Amino acid sequence: MRRYHDREWGVPLHQDRRLLELLILEGAQAGLSWSTILNKRAAYRRAFSNFNISRVARFDTARIRRLLRDPGIVRNRLKIASAVKNAKAALAIKREWGSLDGFLWRFVDGRPIQNNRKIGGGIPARTKESDAMSEALREAGFSFVGSTICYAFMQSAGMVNDHVTSCFRWREVRR
Repeated sequence: MRRYHDREWGVPLHQDRRLLELLILEGAQAGLSWSTILNKRAAYRRAFSNFNISRVARFDTARIRRLLRDPGIVRNRLKIASAVKNAKAALAIKREWGSLDGFLWRFVDGRPIQNNRKIGGGIPARTKESDAMSEALREAGFSFVGSTICYAFMQSAGMVNDHVTSCFRWREVRR
């Protein structure tokens, strides 16, 4: 967890494949701990063709059945089917918007929200931006993208800097 915090969490991300990966992983995390998902990330990358959007969008029923037997990932039928559904929706967004990146980053006007929190408490579970993102993603055909999931996604993808000001990463990510 420390390595993830110190190297990845909150760093602005603009690659469609990685953005879809984070959305899928955040959805898989629903009801579980982030450390559980982070420990399974390598297995998810293997199972989901390194999150190649067009490949995942082509996963069929047989492939989903195989994934349900993969002990390296969360074997929840709804979450696995959601990953395939979300890849299909991401392809549609790419056709309409040019990129998943452009679609998602518009909820923060293309720039990370820089919070100035002094202590770790008081970080919201959702915001008006995550509410708007969740609604837009659902309208676009995504699932497992509630506002709380979207806010966690926004934090991890660097759309929001929620490092506390006393954390060495706050200043680094702010740049």
